[in-house]
Amino acid sequence: MRILLFIIGLSYAATVSGQILGTPKTFDFVLSPVSARINALGSTAVTVADSDVALGLMNPALLNKSQEGQIALSHSFLFSGIQHGSLNYGHYLDSLDLAIHGGFQYITYGDFDATNTTGLSEGNFSASEVAVVIGASKQIAERITFGLNLRYMAANYAEYGSNGLGVDAGLLYTNPENTFAIGAVVRNAGIVLSPFTTEKEEIRNDIQLGLSKRLKHLPFRYSITLHNLQQWNLRYADPADVTTDLLGNVEEENIWAVRLDNFFRHIILSGEFLLGAREQIRLRFGYNHLRNRELSVLTFRDLTGFSLGFGMNIKKLKLDYGVSYYHVHGASHQLSLRLNPFTFHKV
Repeated sequence: MRILLFIIGLSYAATVSGQILGTPKTFDFVLSPVSARINALGSTAVTVADSDVALGLMNPALLNKSQEGQIALSHSFLFSGIQHGSLNYGHYLDSLDLAIHGGFQYITYGDFDATNTTGLSEGNFSASEVAVVIGASKQIAERITFGLNLRYMAANYAEYGSNGLGVDAGLLYTNPENTFAIGAVVRNAGIVLSPFTTEKEEIRNDIQLGLSKRLKHLPFRYSITLHNLQQWNLRYADPADVTTDLLGNVEEENIWAVRLDNFFRHIILSGEFLLGAREQIRLRFGYNHLRNRELSVLTFRDLTGFSLGFGMNIKKLKLDYGVSYYHVHGASHQLSLRLNPFTFHKV
């Protein structure tokens, strides 16, 4: 009961901050896909608990004993030289029945030209952000697991710097056969310790709720995730985006169409085919409606909002690739590698 109240409290704090319009947000990068698998599944996964230790960076309740000794590395190639990635390591404490992990996330924005007010070059500068994460999960009931991540974040833009603290708190319910799961997580609820300037920013956060189900007669698992629940209205009212009739009168949008569109902006759909006797091959896809509506070009048909990927086991290595389409002119490609160095000496 105390854990439930704790999560509700974090949810309330994140909800309040999410509703303050016009307040600058910072440290968005920690909400980016932490692995190629997550990238392929529409940018989130809060209910899939298996041997993938990188999932603990999304929802700490997904940490478990099967991730013992595993190292997960990931790197993403974005636009204009922007790159981000993560590294984390999983361990299991038998004496405490506790699954733990530690690692970091990073993003580099590349080099920029520094100019004065007249446009004359004064050299260049770089910008980057990093977050150090530690977390743990524990089974608190027969089918329920609770997890918690603590995150220290720091950013440097030329001579400006900022740092802050964030918390992830998650719950996971699974049935005895591990074919159905419901999960919830408050991601990156926290505070800025020192802002870039005198104006204090707020930490970007995300409240998510999801379910996943593995089909009985088909090697396929689907997931439905609700995200950004801390702020219900995700639509931006563009004053230039209006429709007029033949007489030039502005036509009002259908209120039910607006509400339906806003509802689907909270939904991410994803699926994963688990092929082979030991699930050596995995094919993945996802669809993020919010990304589609915000970044697609109305006059072009493209794959904005869709994501694809695959995973394969090569002996004792697990390799994943994921691509997410953000715009008609660009996509995010991500590679991940998972291994357990302690098993390489075993035959």
